[in-house]
Amino acid sequence: MNCTRGETFLGILGMRTSEKVLKEIQEKSFQTSGKQSLVGLDGFVDKIVTPVDKRHGMGKQFDAVETIADMGTRISAAAGKSANLELFPRFEKLGGNGPIMANALLSLGLNVKYVGALGYPSIHPVFEDFAQKTGAISLTEPGITTALEFKDGKLMFGNMVSLEGIDYSQIIQAAGEGPFLDMLSKCDLVSIVNWTMIPKMTSILMELADRVLPNLPPRDTRSFFFDLTDPAKRSKEDILEVLQVISRFQAHAETTLGLNFNEALQVCETLGLSKGDKNEESLKKMATEIRRKLDISCVVVHPVDSAACCTKDGAWWTEGPFTENPKITTGAGDHFNAGFSAARLSGFSPLTCIALATCTSGHYVRTAQSPTTNQVIELLKQQDSLS
Repeated sequence: MNCTRGETFLGILGMRTSEKVLKEIQEKSFQTSGKQSLVGLDGFVDKIVTPVDKRHGMGKQFDAVETIADMGTRISAAAGKSANLELFPRFEKLGGNGPIMANALLSLGLNVKYVGALGYPSIHPVFEDFAQKTGAISLTEPGITTALEFKDGKLMFGNMVSLEGIDYSQIIQAAGEGPFLDMLSKCDLVSIVNWTMIPKMTSILMELADRVLPNLPPRDTRSFFFDLTDPAKRSKEDILEVLQVISRFQAHAETTLGLNFNEALQVCETLGLSKGDKNEESLKKMATEIRRKLDISCVVVHPVDSAACCTKDGAWWTEGPFTENPKITTGAGDHFNAGFSAARLSGFSPLTCIALATCTSGHYVRTAQSPTTNQVIELLKQQDSLS
């Protein structure tokens, strides 16, 4: 094999990493049955659409606008004029970071309880099956997201006024204070996501930190997982405040903050840390500095094609099973979060956790279906055989 010294080293490093992960999944079981999780607090009806470039006939007979840049050019060209942009409806499904992550956890074998915006006074039709499976407690009407999907990403247009009504008192009113505390006390995983779109989320987290967490009985396996969800529209002061509140959860249980690449850049800027790019060392450095600054157990940073993770014991990185032709991209990050959280509950090392997380997301974007643990492991083995 003819290669440079650097290429040889990277090849050996990649092989060793793969062998370590494969050895661990052979020795340990990706087993989540009996684990209890609570997820919230959002809820959206996702309307997945494809922007039309040129039509050749009715229905699906059209060429799609392939990239976000192409869409931007079309919109910019309409300045000072007007334009008619067709959005072809593909399907409608349950959405929101919480419901998508909860559905993924269900598929991975966890018992899931959901609290969030699934319809009020009655459950919205797209959530009926989900609400039954999760014994859901619904707080408000769901938001509506119209997701424009492209080969290089997605644009999501949201109507989320109904989420303004979600606060701590409403949660207690809907769930009952005693049952809510009992629910939290029995959970191995509590995942609270989509801070950006729930205006009163910071105050809810403060109430939990002040009133609830100090009164929960000890539980060895309890963990918290947070996802800010694209906080670009929130002020630096708001982001800093919620990060400080999230740090308080560490005193009560292992706390993890999950970030995609853009979110990691925003958090670094908010915390006064140096920002990096998508290479291995840069991702590990950002995860390490964020974790150290917040003083929490774990920080995960996941671009589209790789992931990095940092705990007090070190930092790790892995490539993911990237595909250029995904069936769906909306919800990929939520599946990553579910895969990572489930793997952590199963006792895997941080490196194997991010490998399993990338494959949870990878299966989803290829099939538009949430995977089982067996399907996640199968994709991991397939990718190894191709490398």
